[in-house]
Amino acid sequence: MLSDLPLFRIYGAMAQHAAETQRVSAENIARAGEPGYKAMAVEPFEAYMEKLSQASGSPPEFAISTAATPVSPNGNSVSLEHEIFKSAEAGGQHNMALSVYSKSMQLMKMAIGRR
Repeated sequence: MLSDLPLFRIYGAMAQHAAETQRVSAENIARAGEPGYKAMAVEPFEAYMEKLSQASGSPPEFAISTAATPVSPNGNSVSLEHEIFKSAEAGGQHNMALSVYSKSMQLMKMAIGRR
């Protein structure tokens, strides 16, 4: 299948990683006013790809850990500025992954004679 091609696996994983990063950032933002909440972060994409390359069968779960951010006096470590930046960056990565994926599909279709 086409999903077995390395290009499609990479950009599919990139889109999934960006979506997970968006989800974690949204949860961090939602809990920014909660005393004692520690901001969470998704593992870097490169680390996830390393796990994915070694996995057989279903893709591995994303590793989520406590973010290394300063803690406010109420014990909360969410930085809204940092979370908004991460969210915007993840949105850009998601758009890029989907764009490359769809353009590659168009090229494959063109190569086999379909439009």
